[in-house]
Amino acid sequence: MTTPVIRALHQQLNAEVHLLSKRSFSGVLSANPYIKKIWSIDKKVSEVLPDLKKQKFTAIVDLHVNLRTWKVRFGLLGVPFYRFNKLNWQKWLLTKFKINRLPNIHIVDRYLAAAKPLGIKNDGQGLDHFISQKDEVNPNDFSLKSPYVALVTGAAHATKRLPVEKLIEICEKIPHQIVLLGGPNEKEQGEIIAKAAGKHVINVCGHTRLQQSASLLKQASCVVTHDTGLMHIAAAFQLPIISIWGNTVPEFGMSPYLTQTTKEHTVFEVKNLNCRPCSKIGYNECPKGHFNCMQQQNAAAVAKCVQQITGLF
Repeated sequence: MTTPVIRALHQQLNAEVHLLSKRSFSGVLSANPYIKKIWSIDKKVSEVLPDLKKQKFTAIVDLHVNLRTWKVRFGLLGVPFYRFNKLNWQKWLLTKFKINRLPNIHIVDRYLAAAKPLGIKNDGQGLDHFISQKDEVNPNDFSLKSPYVALVTGAAHATKRLPVEKLIEICEKIPHQIVLLGGPNEKEQGEIIAKAAGKHVINVCGHTRLQQSASLLKQASCVVTHDTGLMHIAAAFQLPIISIWGNTVPEFGMSPYLTQTTKEHTVFEVKNLNCRPCSKIGYNECPKGHFNCMQQQNAAAVAKCVQQITGLF
Protein backbone atom coordinates (compact mmCIF):
# COMPACT_ATOMS: atom_id res chain seq x y z
CA MET A 1 0.00 0.00 0.00
CA THR A 2 3.05 2.28 0.12
CA THR A 3 3.76 1.74 -3.58
CA PRO A 4 1.76 4.73 -4.91
CA VAL A 5 3.94 7.03 -2.77
CA ILE A 6 7.12 5.30 -3.91
CA ARG A 7 6.10 5.57 -7.56
CA ALA A 8 5.08 9.22 -7.24
CA LEU A 9 8.33 10.23 -5.53
CA HIS A 10 10.37 8.55 -8.24
CA GLN A 11 8.35 9.52 -11.30
CA GLN A 12 7.15 12.99 -10.35
CA LEU A 13 10.19 14.27 -8.46
CA ASN A 14 12.86 12.12 -10.12
CA ALA A 15 13.83 11.21 -6.56
CA GLU A 16 16.12 8.39 -5.54
CA VAL A 17 13.92 6.38 -3.19
CA HIS A 18 15.29 4.13 -0.45
CA LEU A 19 13.07 1.83 1.62
CA LEU A 20 13.69 0.76 5.21
CA SER A 21 11.91 -2.44 6.26
CA LYS A 22 12.20 -5.42 8.53
CA ARG A 23 14.08 -8.16 6.70
CA SER A 24 11.12 -10.52 6.75
CA PHE A 25 9.05 -8.03 4.74
CA SER A 26 11.64 -6.58 2.38
CA GLY A 27 11.13 -9.23 -0.28
CA VAL A 28 7.63 -7.93 -1.00
CA LEU A 29 9.06 -4.91 -2.83
CA SER A 30 12.37 -6.37 -3.92
CA ALA A 31 11.44 -6.23 -7.63
CA ASN A 32 10.02 -2.69 -7.50
CA PRO A 33 11.90 -0.63 -10.13
CA TYR A 34 11.13 2.66 -8.39
CA ILE A 35 13.23 1.73 -5.33
CA LYS A 36 16.96 2.39 -5.53
CA LYS A 37 17.89 0.45 -2.38
CA ILE A 38 16.14 -1.57 0.31
CA TRP A 39 17.61 -1.35 3.80
CA SER A 40 16.70 -4.34 5.97
CA ILE A 41 16.82 -4.78 9.72
CA ASP A 42 16.19 -7.82 11.90
CA LYS A 43 15.12 -5.99 15.05
CA LYS A 44 16.80 -2.64 15.62
CA VAL A 45 17.29 0.50 13.55
CA SER A 46 20.81 0.72 14.98
CA GLU A 47 21.74 -2.15 12.62
CA VAL A 48 21.69 0.28 9.67
CA LEU A 49 21.60 3.76 11.18
CA PRO A 50 25.34 4.53 10.78
CA ASP A 51 25.12 3.72 7.07
CA LEU A 52 21.85 5.65 6.68
CA LYS A 53 23.60 8.75 8.01
CA LYS A 54 26.15 8.50 5.19
CA GLN A 55 23.44 8.72 2.52
CA LYS A 56 22.68 12.41 3.15
CA PHE A 57 18.95 12.03 2.58
CA THR A 58 16.97 15.16 1.77
CA ALA A 59 13.68 13.88 3.22
CA ILE A 60 12.19 11.12 5.35
CA VAL A 61 8.64 9.95 4.62
CA ASP A 62 7.40 8.04 7.66
CA LEU A 63 4.51 5.76 6.69
CA HIS A 64 4.72 3.62 9.80
CA VAL A 65 4.98 6.07 12.72
CA ASN A 66 6.22 3.82 15.50
CA LEU A 67 9.19 3.67 17.87
CA ARG A 68 11.55 2.38 15.17
CA THR A 69 10.72 5.15 12.73
CA TRP A 70 11.02 7.72 15.51
CA LYS A 71 14.57 6.43 16.08
CA VAL A 72 15.30 6.90 12.38
CA ARG A 73 14.06 10.48 12.47
CA PHE A 74 16.04 11.19 15.65
CA GLY A 75 19.14 9.47 14.26
CA LEU A 76 18.95 11.54 11.08
CA LEU A 77 18.31 14.76 12.97
CA GLY A 78 18.13 17.74 10.63
CA VAL A 79 16.57 15.82 7.73
CA PRO A 80 13.01 17.07 7.10
CA PHE A 81 10.43 14.36 7.79
CA TYR A 82 6.83 13.86 6.77
CA ARG A 83 4.47 11.48 8.55
CA PHE A 84 0.94 10.22 8.11
CA ASN A 85 -1.89 10.33 10.63
CA LYS A 86 -2.54 6.88 12.10
CA LEU A 87 -5.95 7.96 13.45
CA ASN A 88 -5.34 5.89 16.57
CA TRP A 89 -7.92 7.56 18.79
CA GLN A 90 -10.61 7.23 16.12
CA LYS A 91 -9.79 3.52 15.76
CA TRP A 92 -9.89 3.17 19.55
CA LEU A 93 -13.35 4.77 19.67
CA LEU A 94 -14.62 2.38 17.01
CA THR A 95 -13.20 -0.79 18.58
CA LYS A 96 -13.97 0.18 22.20
CA PHE A 97 -17.32 1.96 21.95
CA LYS A 98 -18.40 1.30 18.32
CA ILE A 99 -18.40 5.06 17.68
CA ASN A 100 -17.18 5.75 14.15
CA ARG A 101 -15.29 9.02 13.83
CA LEU A 102 -12.99 7.73 11.11
CA PRO A 103 -12.85 9.79 7.91
CA ASN A 104 -13.85 7.97 4.74
CA ILE A 105 -10.27 8.04 3.47
CA HIS A 106 -8.27 4.99 2.44
CA ILE A 107 -4.91 4.53 4.15
CA VAL A 108 -3.20 4.83 0.74
CA ASP A 109 -4.63 8.33 0.36
CA ARG A 110 -3.42 9.16 3.87
CA TYR A 111 0.04 7.93 2.89
CA LEU A 112 -0.07 10.16 -0.19
CA ALA A 113 -1.23 13.11 1.91
CA ALA A 114 1.81 12.67 4.15
CA ALA A 115 4.16 13.11 1.20
CA LYS A 116 2.09 15.78 -0.52
CA PRO A 117 4.20 18.69 0.89
CA LEU A 118 7.09 17.33 -1.18
CA GLY A 119 5.08 18.12 -4.31
CA ILE A 120 3.62 14.77 -5.30
CA LYS A 121 0.03 14.02 -6.27
CA ASN A 122 -2.07 10.92 -6.71
CA ASP A 123 -1.58 9.72 -10.28
CA GLY A 124 -4.64 7.45 -10.11
CA GLN A 125 -2.69 4.37 -11.14
CA GLY A 126 -3.41 2.41 -7.97
CA LEU A 127 -1.05 -0.05 -6.32
CA ASP A 128 2.05 -1.65 -7.82
CA HIS A 129 3.34 -5.17 -7.46
CA PHE A 130 6.28 -6.47 -9.46
CA ILE A 131 7.42 -10.08 -9.75
CA SER A 132 10.93 -11.00 -10.83
CA GLN A 133 11.29 -13.40 -13.74
CA LYS A 134 12.64 -16.16 -11.49
CA ASP A 135 9.42 -16.11 -9.47
CA GLU A 136 7.01 -16.21 -12.41
CA VAL A 137 5.36 -19.63 -12.43
CA ASN A 138 3.36 -21.64 -14.93
CA PRO A 139 0.02 -22.80 -13.46
CA ASN A 140 0.39 -26.04 -15.41
CA ASP A 141 3.28 -26.94 -13.11
CA PHE A 142 0.72 -27.19 -10.31
CA SER A 143 -1.90 -29.02 -12.42
CA LEU A 144 -3.84 -25.78 -12.80
CA LYS A 145 -5.60 -24.87 -16.00
CA SER A 146 -6.92 -21.38 -16.67
CA PRO A 147 -9.40 -20.09 -15.77
CA TYR A 148 -9.20 -20.92 -12.07
CA VAL A 149 -10.23 -19.28 -8.80
CA ALA A 150 -7.66 -18.27 -6.16
CA LEU A 151 -8.66 -18.72 -2.51
CA VAL A 152 -6.35 -17.04 0.02
CA THR A 153 -6.64 -19.14 3.16
CA GLY A 154 -4.46 -17.27 5.62
CA ALA A 155 -4.26 -14.00 7.55
CA ALA A 156 -1.94 -12.76 10.27
CA HIS A 157 -4.50 -13.28 13.05
CA ALA A 158 -6.99 -16.10 13.61
CA THR A 159 -9.95 -13.75 14.02
CA LYS A 160 -9.43 -12.54 10.44
CA ARG A 161 -9.63 -16.09 9.03
CA LEU A 162 -12.62 -18.25 8.20
CA PRO A 163 -12.80 -21.55 10.08
CA VAL A 164 -11.63 -24.55 8.06
CA GLU A 165 -15.19 -25.86 7.83
CA LYS A 166 -16.33 -22.64 6.14
CA LEU A 167 -13.44 -22.73 3.69
CA ILE A 168 -14.30 -26.33 2.81
CA GLU A 169 -17.94 -25.39 2.29
CA ILE A 170 -17.01 -22.54 -0.05
CA CYS A 171 -14.77 -24.86 -2.08
CA GLU A 172 -17.46 -27.54 -2.27
CA LYS A 173 -19.93 -25.04 -3.67
CA ILE A 174 -17.57 -23.82 -6.41
CA PRO A 175 -17.51 -26.64 -8.99
CA HIS A 176 -14.48 -25.21 -10.73
CA GLN A 177 -10.75 -25.47 -10.22
CA ILE A 178 -9.51 -23.64 -7.14
CA VAL A 179 -5.96 -22.97 -5.97
CA LEU A 180 -5.41 -22.49 -2.24
CA LEU A 181 -2.78 -19.83 -1.49
CA GLY A 182 -1.00 -19.37 1.82
CA GLY A 183 2.29 -19.70 3.61
CA PRO A 184 3.91 -22.55 5.58
CA ASN A 185 1.51 -21.93 8.49
CA GLU A 186 -1.43 -22.75 6.22
CA LYS A 187 0.11 -25.87 4.64
CA GLU A 188 -1.58 -28.43 6.88
CA GLN A 189 -4.89 -26.57 6.80
CA GLY A 190 -4.71 -26.40 3.01
CA GLU A 191 -4.21 -30.16 2.81
CA ILE A 192 -7.29 -30.72 4.99
CA ILE A 193 -9.40 -28.38 2.82
CA ALA A 194 -8.25 -29.91 -0.47
CA LYS A 195 -8.82 -33.47 0.75
CA ALA A 196 -12.30 -32.69 2.05
CA ALA A 197 -13.51 -30.45 -0.77
CA GLY A 198 -12.53 -32.55 -3.78
CA LYS A 199 -10.00 -33.00 -6.56
CA HIS A 200 -10.86 -29.63 -8.12
CA VAL A 201 -9.03 -27.95 -5.20
CA ILE A 202 -5.24 -27.65 -5.51
CA ASN A 203 -3.29 -26.79 -2.37
CA VAL A 204 -0.03 -24.87 -2.85
CA CYS A 205 0.08 -23.41 0.68
CA GLY A 206 3.63 -23.73 1.95
CA HIS A 207 4.84 -25.05 -1.40
CA THR A 208 5.53 -21.65 -2.98
CA ARG A 209 7.41 -18.51 -2.02
CA LEU A 210 5.38 -15.33 -1.58
CA GLN A 211 6.23 -14.01 -5.04
CA GLN A 212 5.39 -17.35 -6.63
CA SER A 213 2.01 -17.23 -4.89
CA ALA A 214 1.63 -13.72 -6.28
CA SER A 215 2.34 -15.07 -9.77
CA LEU A 216 -0.40 -17.71 -9.42
CA LEU A 217 -2.70 -15.05 -8.02
CA LYS A 218 -2.03 -12.77 -10.97
CA GLN A 219 -3.20 -15.45 -13.39
CA ALA A 220 -6.45 -16.25 -11.55
CA SER A 221 -9.84 -15.22 -12.88
CA CYS A 222 -11.15 -14.24 -9.42
CA VAL A 223 -9.75 -13.97 -5.87
CA VAL A 224 -11.54 -14.91 -2.65
CA THR A 225 -9.53 -13.57 0.26
CA HIS A 226 -9.45 -12.52 3.88
CA ASP A 227 -8.19 -9.09 4.96
CA THR A 228 -4.52 -9.87 4.30
CA GLY A 229 -1.48 -9.02 2.19
CA LEU A 230 -2.42 -11.07 -0.88
CA MET A 231 -5.69 -9.12 -1.00
CA HIS A 232 -3.69 -5.96 -1.68
CA ILE A 233 -1.50 -7.73 -4.23
CA ALA A 234 -4.72 -8.80 -5.99
CA ALA A 235 -5.78 -5.14 -6.01
CA ALA A 236 -2.45 -4.19 -7.60
CA PHE A 237 -3.19 -6.71 -10.37
CA GLN A 238 -6.70 -5.25 -10.75
CA LEU A 239 -8.36 -8.62 -10.28
CA PRO A 240 -11.99 -9.22 -9.32
CA ILE A 241 -11.87 -9.51 -5.52
CA ILE A 242 -14.25 -11.05 -2.99
CA SER A 243 -13.01 -9.99 0.44
CA ILE A 244 -14.24 -11.66 3.63
CA TRP A 245 -14.01 -9.68 6.86
CA GLY A 246 -14.08 -10.96 10.44
CA ASN A 247 -13.09 -8.90 13.45
CA THR A 248 -11.79 -5.99 11.33
CA VAL A 249 -13.88 -3.72 9.13
CA PRO A 250 -13.28 -1.92 5.80
CA GLU A 251 -13.94 1.37 7.58
CA PHE A 252 -10.40 1.22 8.97
CA GLY A 253 -9.35 2.27 5.47
CA MET A 254 -7.54 -0.93 4.46
CA SER A 255 -9.91 -2.44 1.94
CA PRO A 256 -8.56 -3.19 -1.57
CA TYR A 257 -7.36 0.10 -3.07
CA LEU A 258 -9.07 0.15 -6.42
CA THR A 259 -8.77 2.40 -9.46
CA GLN A 260 -11.59 3.28 -11.83
CA THR A 261 -10.42 0.56 -14.21
CA THR A 262 -10.28 -2.13 -11.52
CA LYS A 263 -12.76 -4.94 -11.86
CA GLU A 264 -15.45 -5.82 -9.36
CA HIS A 265 -14.91 -5.93 -5.60
CA THR A 266 -17.48 -7.47 -3.24
CA VAL A 267 -17.30 -7.29 0.55
CA PHE A 268 -18.66 -10.07 2.78
CA GLU A 269 -19.10 -9.15 6.42
CA VAL A 270 -21.62 -9.99 9.14
CA LYS A 271 -23.38 -6.73 9.85
CA ASN A 272 -24.98 -5.55 13.09
CA LEU A 273 -22.77 -7.49 15.49
CA ASN A 274 -22.39 -5.35 18.61
CA CYS A 275 -18.92 -6.81 19.27
CA ARG A 276 -17.47 -5.94 15.87
CA PRO A 277 -14.87 -4.57 15.26
CA CYS A 278 -13.18 -5.90 18.38
CA SER A 279 -9.67 -4.93 17.29
CA LYS A 280 -7.93 -2.89 14.60
CA ILE A 281 -5.59 -5.84 14.01
CA GLY A 282 -6.86 -9.15 15.39
CA TYR A 283 -6.59 -11.85 18.04
CA ASN A 284 -5.55 -15.49 18.27
CA GLU A 285 -9.13 -16.35 19.22
CA CYS A 286 -12.50 -14.64 19.52
CA PRO A 287 -12.61 -12.59 22.76
CA LYS A 288 -16.30 -13.46 23.12
CA GLY A 289 -15.88 -17.13 22.34
CA HIS A 290 -18.60 -17.36 19.67
CA PHE A 291 -16.69 -16.03 16.61
CA ASN A 292 -19.96 -14.98 14.98
CA CYS A 293 -18.21 -12.56 12.62
CA MET A 294 -16.89 -15.57 10.71
CA GLN A 295 -19.17 -18.43 11.82
CA GLN A 296 -22.17 -16.58 10.36
CA GLN A 297 -20.57 -15.95 6.96
CA ASN A 298 -22.69 -17.31 4.10
CA ALA A 299 -20.56 -19.77 2.13
CA ALA A 300 -23.26 -20.30 -0.50
CA ALA A 301 -23.46 -16.55 -1.14
CA VAL A 302 -19.67 -16.37 -1.57
CA ALA A 303 -19.77 -19.20 -4.13
CA LYS A 304 -22.67 -17.55 -5.96
CA CYS A 305 -20.71 -14.30 -6.11
CA VAL A 306 -17.78 -16.15 -7.70
CA GLN A 307 -20.18 -17.45 -10.33
CA GLN A 308 -21.63 -13.99 -11.01
CA ILE A 309 -18.20 -12.41 -11.37
CA THR A 310 -16.56 -15.07 -13.47
CA GLY A 311 -19.39 -16.89 -15.21
CA LEU A 312 -17.35 -20.06 -14.76
CA PHE A 313 -20.22 -22.38 -13.83
